[in-house]
Amino acid sequence: MEIVRPEGVDEGFVLSVFRVPPELAGQRLDVFLQGQLKRTSRTRTQYIVKVSAYGLRGNRLRSNHRVQAEEHVLLWRAPWDEVQVPTDVPVLFEDAYLLAVNKPAGLPVHPSARYHKNTLINVLKAERPGQFLSLGHRLDRETSGVLIVAKSPESDRALKKVIENRGIEKTYLALTWGRPDPERAKAAQGTVSNAPADGPGAFRFERSLELDPTSSYRVKMRLGQSENALSASTRFRVEETRTRSGCEPYARVRCELETGRQHQIRVHLASLGAPIVGDKLYGPDETCFARGADGELTEEDLVRLELPRHALHAARLGFQHPMTHEPLVVEAPFPSDLLEFWDSRATSSGAA
Repeated sequence: MEIVRPEGVDEGFVLSVFRVPPELAGQRLDVFLQGQLKRTSRTRTQYIVKVSAYGLRGNRLRSNHRVQAEEHVLLWRAPWDEVQVPTDVPVLFEDAYLLAVNKPAGLPVHPSARYHKNTLINVLKAERPGQFLSLGHRLDRETSGVLIVAKSPESDRALKKVIENRGIEKTYLALTWGRPDPERAKAAQGTVSNAPADGPGAFRFERSLELDPTSSYRVKMRLGQSENALSASTRFRVEETRTRSGCEPYARVRCELETGRQHQIRVHLASLGAPIVGDKLYGPDETCFARGADGELTEEDLVRLELPRHALHAARLGFQHPMTHEPLVVEAPFPSDLLEFWDSRATSSGAA
């Protein structure tokens, strides 16, 4: 593919190339790019097109340009200053093969359109130059908690095999608006079964998930409506509720994953009438998602969200060590921001 650098584009500009698949032919350029950039609002996307969108021959492209199948859209952008992220990453466990860390909320795991340098792996590599480091799994940027990193190619392959075979027990803690209601499972066309072994207030919820084609944000999931939806099941236990003036109570919910689908806990809880506090995508208004990604949350948004990040924490991982075959449990303490929020709420209305 021969690329012509447009006149006036500096040598240091960052180039991103997007191929148009046949099924998206005919879309407006701004609509197409918003789908590719995913976490960007329509207004922000139109600005990006205006200042940086070109064709292969260096020709400028406009927002109303209709993309063609197999066309290549080029974004030439000046290097941007990345948003500061937390870089204090406590080590929870380490041996010759694995590293378990307590990922802080706000630190991305993977590079994205906004975060190239400020990622978990880059933070760790800066502390451990020359060491092999590979993510065993992922957490959303706003989710805090336990994350496993492999320290050699052999342990990386072995760890991924454990994960593929669902050999890891994953436990999360969530703070929610409202108490998850198993009775809502009927409306959600899901299956609920009691989990008496997990104690009072515990139940298992099963409902498939799929990408939401009706959402402007191409990362949003919904309850499955097609035969291609992926099975998903979560075990919930309401540990405590606290009063909330004029509304459903807040709840602290223990969530145990039986499957690991994208946004599984967040979608399941929202469908049960208990979205996670601070959730910009599945909470009170999904348009908060794009404004949050663009750093443009309003005062009204912040009041409605109550927290600047969603209140979800990966509290515990339990699995058989892929190299030593010994049982391994790694736990991350409940983070101070969520603890302070919980303690600041009204008087406890008791355990489940």
